[in-house]
Amino acid sequence: MIAFPTRITSLFLLLFATLAPGVGAADAPAPQPDPLRWFQPDRRAEQEKLERFLLDAPSPEQLRSYHDLLSREPHVAGSVGDRQVIENLAAAMEAMGLEVERQELWLYLPRPVTGRVEITSPEEARRLLPVQEDVLEEDPYSSNPRLQFGWNAYSASGRAEGEVVYVNYGTREDFDRLAEMGIDLEGKVLVARYGRSFRGYKAKFAQEAGAAGLLMYLDPEGNGYVRGRMWPVGGYANPSSIQRGSILTLPYSGDPLTPFVPATRDADRLEPEAVALPKIPVQPVGWAAAQEILSRMDGPPVPEEWQGALPFNYRLTGGEALRVAVEVEQERKLTRTQNVVGLLRGARFPDEKVIVGCHHDAWSFGAGDPNAGSIVVLEAARILAQATREGMRPDRTLVFAHWAAEEEGILGSVEWVEAHRDDLARNGVSYLNLDMAAMGTDLRGSSSPSLQTVIAEATRNVPKAREPEVTVYDDWTRRSDRGRGTELPAMGSLGGGSDHVGFYTHVGIPSAGISAGGSPGVSYHTNYEDLAWYRQIVGDDYEPAVMLTRVVAVALSRLARADLLPLDPERYGPETLRHLEALADRAEDLGVEVDLSVLATRARDFGARAAEARAALLAALASGRWPQERRDEANRILRGLEREWIYGPGLPERPWFRNLYGAPDATAGYSAWMLPLLRYSVEAKDADAVQRRIPVYESVFDRLQARVDELLELAGPDTEENAVLDAEEGAP
Repeated sequence: MIAFPTRITSLFLLLFATLAPGVGAADAPAPQPDPLRWFQPDRRAEQEKLERFLLDAPSPEQLRSYHDLLSREPHVAGSVGDRQVIENLAAAMEAMGLEVERQELWLYLPRPVTGRVEITSPEEARRLLPVQEDVLEEDPYSSNPRLQFGWNAYSASGRAEGEVVYVNYGTREDFDRLAEMGIDLEGKVLVARYGRSFRGYKAKFAQEAGAAGLLMYLDPEGNGYVRGRMWPVGGYANPSSIQRGSILTLPYSGDPLTPFVPATRDADRLEPEAVALPKIPVQPVGWAAAQEILSRMDGPPVPEEWQGALPFNYRLTGGEALRVAVEVEQERKLTRTQNVVGLLRGARFPDEKVIVGCHHDAWSFGAGDPNAGSIVVLEAARILAQATREGMRPDRTLVFAHWAAEEEGILGSVEWVEAHRDDLARNGVSYLNLDMAAMGTDLRGSSSPSLQTVIAEATRNVPKAREPEVTVYDDWTRRSDRGRGTELPAMGSLGGGSDHVGFYTHVGIPSAGISAGGSPGVSYHTNYEDLAWYRQIVGDDYEPAVMLTRVVAVALSRLARADLLPLDPERYGPETLRHLEALADRAEDLGVEVDLSVLATRARDFGARAAEARAALLAALASGRWPQERRDEANRILRGLEREWIYGPGLPERPWFRNLYGAPDATAGYSAWMLPLLRYSVEAKDADAVQRRIPVYESVFDRLQARVDELLELAGPDTEENAVLDAEEGAP
């Protein structure tokens, strides 16, 4: 039973009623605030002019050209193709007039040598199973000689042979279920389907269970013909499609040998043997290969919810007669690659940085992941650089970043963050991540609370791709199942899995991931992730990329040019209440008695006080009399507010992750653990630890409240200067 003297839901409704009086009337939407309220009145006309330009300037032809430039060859991190993409990116940004910086990295990267899967018994079933996609006549890219067989980065090298056990998705809950059923995994070769969790945790849990090796495959239930037509007719996986990917699950992101410090050539490094890299061979396959194994299993049937879509009854075990061998050889060594960053220097505050980025490495051609985002970064850079040449320069420096080796474990961006940690803590304004962004027409986002407002408002005047009569904002709000005008469109919470992780969870930079999906298929991490697939399935009109470029360019321009930073700390009130309610529900599910009411009260009070401060700051700005030095100080405080969530000791067993507001899920990877210090204790079913850690969060709210009080003071009248102005103008 949960002690909750005041239900968080009620607090949320009370807070929302306080911050948005009159909202929710059934007969009319609430009036929308002026999106340019962050600008002084005499600067709004120039910003309107710039935004009209940014809405008109994106070019589908230019986006297509960038896509050709970046997706013509496979470019795994550290490969020949990767080096060519780096040169292409640098040349493209130099042609725009950007300052281009390259950060040289020496990363401990794996390279595949061999991958082999074989049914070794019974004798009549002996056969090698395919570990690479089929070459398709309809897809000319699929015959490229640089394409590699399927592999999982950082798999151990070695050979495992044994009986077979099917482990469903290989989540922690699945392994617990197998233990409850008495299924012995020691020395077995496990078969898991992709989905529900980061693939690295499937390997980690398999290793901890004593498995000899692991196979992972795409089941047609979630990725193939159950969803729609298969490639090359449709966009979904075919029987040979193989999802590649890293299986690192270290307690930090970035280069495995250089936690907390940049991976320069001469960096002090850990010994590889001292790092918890995977110790069993792990190999991905397509479902055609998996079917050869699963169809021969004769053990007890799986629980009903574990049944996939292959045309037979799935079994838990294969029996003594069925044996499978997995053989993997990978070479791990220090490998040179580079981050490529283009700078558009700010005119007034050049040290302050508004950052947008996407990684540049890929498992094959990368037409979807990452280049559906890379092309948006480039096009946003091009049009903002053009606007600068026409006299509409940013006040803060815009940083257009292309990160190395994200696919191996979010390496390049983390190394850049670690190299610039102190500067980012002082001057970092925001980070927008565009990984695999333009994959359809339905915009979505995950964001730290303080960026939700500026992102949502940037979509108000942007037409939806292929439906220009509808704005992105209205479409997004409708799909969010929220009444129009009553609240911002729904945004997710930032978890793991991409390049926002270093900025957000290590340094506390307000961050967001923006993308658009909805296309009928996915070729994620397969050899079919090429331009033929993209242009047939997502489309060859590049309208989704144009739409994303407009949204991103407008948001960047406001962040880089606003007189008062459009960071909205008020959003931490309702969002924290929402996460406290979810945490209470999780505790109840696990039978943990917790009382989170003190934090609910603090979140409610902070949200109301922050709303008051925001209103006061905007009023001071609108007056045209707010002294520059006060405005600068207010912006300094707004930049630093997010850093109040940074906790020096870091999270339990993961000290590199320091953000007390959000962190990647410790057992699934991609999803988010919100209020993670408390979530750890709830997951451990330790109610006493929850109560001991509540004061840590109270101290965060103490600091946040103090910063907001400073903002209110800065927004108040400068008595001497304003008294003179009022007297001159005859004000009462």
